[in-house]
Amino acid sequence: MTIYQKLYEGKAKILYATDDPDVLLTYFKDDATAFNAQKKGSIQGKGAVNCAISSHLFQQLAARGVPTHFIDQPSANEMRVRAVTIVPLEVVVRNIAAGSLCRETGLELGTVLKRPLVEFYYKNDGLGDPLLTRDRLLLLELATPEQVEQLQTMALQINQMLSEFFEGCGITLVDFKLEFGLDRNQQLILADEISPDTCRLWNQAEKDPQRRVMDKDRFRLDLGNVESAYQQVMERVLKAKL
Repeated sequence: MTIYQKLYEGKAKILYATDDPDVLLTYFKDDATAFNAQKKGSIQGKGAVNCAISSHLFQQLAARGVPTHFIDQPSANEMRVRAVTIVPLEVVVRNIAAGSLCRETGLELGTVLKRPLVEFYYKNDGLGDPLLTRDRLLLLELATPEQVEQLQTMALQINQMLSEFFEGCGITLVDFKLEFGLDRNQQLILADEISPDTCRLWNQAEKDPQRRVMDKDRFRLDLGNVESAYQQVMERVLKAKL
């Protein structure tokens, strides 16, 4: 497979063209950012860990009928994916109150929600990735009403599957971010990644609110032991199946 020019470089990944216009190559970086890139750093081995976790989870979800962009993982930091047009929305699913939900609502950290909450954020760094109402989302024509309903349905289905999966790993899925794209047939499929960068994950064996953290909050909040937390997530995930 021939790799051509760099198409896009984001905070955590680089996207390359290949000799097949329907196939792209994603390179996972060790770079780490937080607070809309106001905090920057590096987590040693993060790229390979996130690539391995994402590859495994995409395959597990695909086996349960969730369409994804994943093709294969040709090397430790690389994932081949189907070319899609990314829907400019971050779809966030919350099971337990944490992060911005606590700051913006006053809910106590760790409050279990009566039902999963699905939120849509505008994928726009210049605007700070703002939370959108349904009316604003439709006003901006970021997705059709039918696509919004489909995104919500898919997000809740994926949440059910991933919550059960992580439960089997001794990990609580607190919340997570998903991105979707449209393939050449204009069908919505799961894209981007699923990793400790995009999920809040708590170790069920730990009760201490700091020691239980197994995700990028360890970097965001300067909790230390970031690499070992990511490594532990990978070791548990790769042993498990949906």
